[in-house]
Amino acid sequence: MAWLPLLLLLALFKPANAQNSTCVNGGVYNGSGCDCPTGFGGSTCATAACGGDIFQGSARALTTAKTAGFANISSCSCETGWGGTGCNVCSTGAACQAAYTASGKAPSANASIAGSIAGQNDTLTCNTDPRVYAASQMSCQVNNPTLQALFPLSSNLNIMRTLTPGLSPLPGSTSFGSNGSVFAQLFYEGVEQFYCTANSCVQTLNGDASSWVCQNLACSCFQNTTFCGASAENINFAISGLSGQLTIDCTNTTSCSFQQADLNSLFGQNGLGLSGCTFGECVAQGVIDTAATETNDTASSNVHKELSGGVIGGLAAVGALILIALVALLVGCIKQRSARKAKIEVTEGNRTTVEWSELSYSVGSSAKPKVVLDSVSGSVLPGQMMAVLGPSGAGKTTLVEILAGKAKSGTTTGRVSLNSSAAASTSALRIGFVPQQDVLPAMLTVYEALLFAARLRLPENVSDVDKRTRVEGILETLGIAALRDVRIGWGGDVGGGKARGISGGEMRRVSIGLELIASPDVLILDEPTSGLDSVSASRVASVLHSIAHDSENPIPVIASIHQPSSQLYQTFDTIMLMSHGRALYCGPGGFAPADHFAREAADIVPAYQQGYNVADYLLEVASEPPAALFQVPSTASGNATASGSEAGDVEKGSLGARRTTANDDASVVAPATEKRTRGGPTPARQAACATTFLTQLEYLSGREWKILRRDKSLFFTHVAVAAVLGVFCGGLYYKTGITIAGFQSRVGCLFFLGALIAFSSLSALYNVVLNRPLFLRERSGSYYSPTAWLLSRVIFDVLPLRIVPTILVATITYWMAGLAHDAAHFFKFLFILVLFTLAMTLFNFLLGTLFNNGGIAILLSALSALYQMTFAGFFVHLNSIPPVLRWLQWLCPLKYSLEALAVNEVGSGLMIQDTLQGVPVDVSAELIMNLLFGFGANNYYRDVLVLFAFIAGFAVMVIGVVWWKVRERR
Repeated sequence: MAWLPLLLLLALFKPANAQNSTCVNGGVYNGSGCDCPTGFGGSTCATAACGGDIFQGSARALTTAKTAGFANISSCSCETGWGGTGCNVCSTGAACQAAYTASGKAPSANASIAGSIAGQNDTLTCNTDPRVYAASQMSCQVNNPTLQALFPLSSNLNIMRTLTPGLSPLPGSTSFGSNGSVFAQLFYEGVEQFYCTANSCVQTLNGDASSWVCQNLACSCFQNTTFCGASAENINFAISGLSGQLTIDCTNTTSCSFQQADLNSLFGQNGLGLSGCTFGECVAQGVIDTAATETNDTASSNVHKELSGGVIGGLAAVGALILIALVALLVGCIKQRSARKAKIEVTEGNRTTVEWSELSYSVGSSAKPKVVLDSVSGSVLPGQMMAVLGPSGAGKTTLVEILAGKAKSGTTTGRVSLNSSAAASTSALRIGFVPQQDVLPAMLTVYEALLFAARLRLPENVSDVDKRTRVEGILETLGIAALRDVRIGWGGDVGGGKARGISGGEMRRVSIGLELIASPDVLILDEPTSGLDSVSASRVASVLHSIAHDSENPIPVIASIHQPSSQLYQTFDTIMLMSHGRALYCGPGGFAPADHFAREAADIVPAYQQGYNVADYLLEVASEPPAALFQVPSTASGNATASGSEAGDVEKGSLGARRTTANDDASVVAPATEKRTRGGPTPARQAACATTFLTQLEYLSGREWKILRRDKSLFFTHVAVAAVLGVFCGGLYYKTGITIAGFQSRVGCLFFLGALIAFSSLSALYNVVLNRPLFLRERSGSYYSPTAWLLSRVIFDVLPLRIVPTILVATITYWMAGLAHDAAHFFKFLFILVLFTLAMTLFNFLLGTLFNNGGIAILLSALSALYQMTFAGFFVHLNSIPPVLRWLQWLCPLKYSLEALAVNEVGSGLMIQDTLQGVPVDVSAELIMNLLFGFGANNYYRDVLVLFAFIAGFAVMVIGVVWWKVRERR
C-alpha cells in the first residue's frame, strides 16, 4: 500500500501510554469536575466551544455537532471581531473591550491587572503580532506534504501561549496558564485529534519573529479518532511518545512551525509547518506600553544560547594546541638567543692517536655466535693514513664502523681509545665517518649542501660569514670549487636531463667535505674508492693524503679499501691486512708487508714477485691463508700494535663509549676554548646537536622550501590531479537532487572525496621512504633532532601537497554538486576534509617510519584505505555489521569524516522531496541519513574531536617511532 513507506518512518518512534487523567485538554480536576482552559468545556473539557468569545468562560456555548462520537466545530461561525478555528482569536481591540465589558466586569475591576499597571492605560486592545505580552491565542493551518499524504483533508492547530498570566484579563487565566506555558490542540476536519502541553517556556524576539522554546512536552491522542485508530494510518504511538523540548517558531506574522526532535525527523527539520496563522491577544494597552520601554524583559532574557559540550571541548583542544605552540616558540627563541650569545670557540689541532686492542665482534645467539672480528689490534698516529685491506668478508667494514662508534646489533668486546695531545676537557673527541654509499640531498648544489652542514654542525655563536668562509676553504681543499653551484643530483643528469649532476668521485669528495665541516679529530671512511674509476679514486686518495699530512692540523685517516691500484696503495702510510676477522699484518705500508711475509712466513705463503702490485699480492695472501699464518706476528716491528692499556673499555652492547680514563692527560680531548677553524662541538656518534631546535627547524624548512621550488613536478601533479578529479567528481554528481536517490548520491560524493584523500596520501609515505636514508645519515652526524625533521616534513609536505590539493578538489566538487549553499556549512565541510587529510598523512608517516621496507608500508597503507572504505558506513549500514566486527568502525577515521560531512549537509535544512508508490514525501534528510547509513544527526562536533584525537595519536606515535626506531644500525 502507498502509505507503508511512511509508516516505516513512523516506526522509529516508541509508543507511550496516554494520559489517564479524567480531565483532558489540560483541564484541572476540582474535586467534583474539571475546570477547563479557554475554548473548552464539558464534564471532561473534551468539547470545544462554538462561537461566542473567550471572555464568556464556562458560560460559552459548546458545539453539538459530532463525527463518529467526537465533537465537530467545522460548522461553527464566529462573531464579529473573532476568528480562527474555534473562534478564540481576536482581531480588533473593540471586540476585546466589548467582550470584556459584556462579561459584567469593568476593565478596572480586575485587581490583578489594576495592580500590575496602576496609573497606566488599562484600555484593552488586540495584539495581532506573534509576540506574547500576557496570554495569546493563535490558529494555523498545518502544511506538511508527509502528513497530507497520510491525512489529505484539512488540519488546523490551535495554540494558547501564556507568558505572564497575571497581566491577562481572561477569566481563569491564572489557573490554566503558569508563567511560560503552552496548550496546543490539533483539529482534523473540525474534530480534535490530540492535544499537547509544555511549560518552562522562554520567548525570544527578533523583530517581527518570535520563538518559543519550552520543556516537558507531553501529548495525548484521542483514541478512535482519524489520527489515532479510526484509520489504517494509526499514529497514536508516535503522538503519545512526543516528549522533551518543544519549539514554536514564527518567522513572520503568518508562518510558523511546531518543532520537536521526533517530529523534525519525521516531517522535516522544521517539524509541522504552519501557514495562514492568525494571532490574537486581548491585553491592556498599558502592558504593551510598559513592555516597549523595558530594555531587558522576561520575554528576551535568554537570547544567548549556551555552547554545546562538543563545541566547548573542541575550542578548548584547539586553544590548548595554540597555547602549547606559542609557549614552545617562546622557549625556542630564548634558547636560540642564549646559544648565539654563548662563548664557544671551535678548536682543532688535537693531534689524536687512535688505538684499539683485542677488538672482537660477534653476531647471532650466544650459543652459536658468528665471529666477525677476532682480537684485532692496531693504531694510527697523527699524520698517518691507514688502509684496511682484505678480501670480501674479512671484517673491514665492521672494524671501521666500530672505530667510528656506529651502533651495531651484535656484541663488541675489547678496547678502543682516542688519545689527544690537548689539555683536559669535558667534551669528547669528534669522529668523522664517511659511509660507502653517498647519501646526499640531490636537489641542492654542492655549496648549499656543505653550507647546510656548517650551519647545523657548528656552534650557533659562529657567524654565518665565518661558516661560509669555512665552506669555501673546504671546497678548495677538496678540489671541487668549480662545482660549487652545480646540483648534486643522483650521479648523473637530474630531472630527465634538465640539470646535470656531479660524478661519483665528486660525490665522494662532497661526502668527505660534510665530515670535514665539523673538524673531526679522526676521519674514518668505508671503501671511499669503491665504484670509482682509477682517476677519480686517485683524486679521492690525494685529498685524504693531504688531510692526513696537513702541516697545521694533521688528522688520522683510516679507510677500508677493497682492491686498490698500485698508485693508490702507495698513498697509504700504514696497512692493516685482514682475513676471516683477524689481522694478518698491521704496520708500515709500501713494500714492508711483502718483506714481512718473506721474512716471517716464507715457507707457508707464496713469495712476492718484483713489479707485482703489492696490494694484489696481499689480497692473494689473505684470500686463502693457511692456519699457521695466523700465528705469525702481525707487524714487521714489535711496537707497531698499540697495547691500549690506558684505553677505556668498550662494554658489551655499548658502542658509544670511546673516552679514556682521566689518569693520562694525553688521552683527553682538547679544551673547547682552544682556537680551531675546522670544528664542530660534538662527535658524529653522539646524540647532542650543535644548534637549538628553532635553528634546526629554520634551516630544515629552508632546505625543504628550496627543494620544493626546484622540484615542482610533485606539487603541480597533485594540484593538476586535484583539479581534474574535482571536475570529474563535480560532473558526476552535478546538481544532485533532493530525492532519496539524490541524497544517497550526495553521501556518495562525500565518500568519494574521503576515499580520494585516503589513497592520494600514499605519496606522503613514499616521500618519507625516499628521504629516510638522508635522515639516517644526518641524524647519525647530529645535524638535528628527529622532531625538527618531522615538523619540517609535515609543514612542507602537508601544506603544499595535501591541504592545498584537498581544498582545491573539495571546492570544485562542492559547488558543482550543489551541496549546502552557505559559507558556514562550506567551511565546516572543508574543515572536516582538512582534519581527515592530516590524520591520513600522519598515518602514512607512521607506516613509512615504522617499516624499513617501503613495499610493505605501501601495501599496508592501501589495505588500510580499503578497510576504512568498508567500515565508513557507505557500503554497509553501521548498525547491521555483526557485533564481532562492529567495533572496527571505531578505529576508522573515514567513518567519522563521512558522518561529519553528511551531518553537516543535512544540518543545512536539507529536505527530501520524493514520491514513493505515488505518495508524496517531504521529510527531513536527517531521518533518511539515519535509515540508510546509521549516522547520528548530532555527531558533528563529536566527530571533530575524534579526528583531533586520531591526529594527536598518530603524531605521538610517529615521534616515538622516529626517536626510538629510525636510527642508524649496522
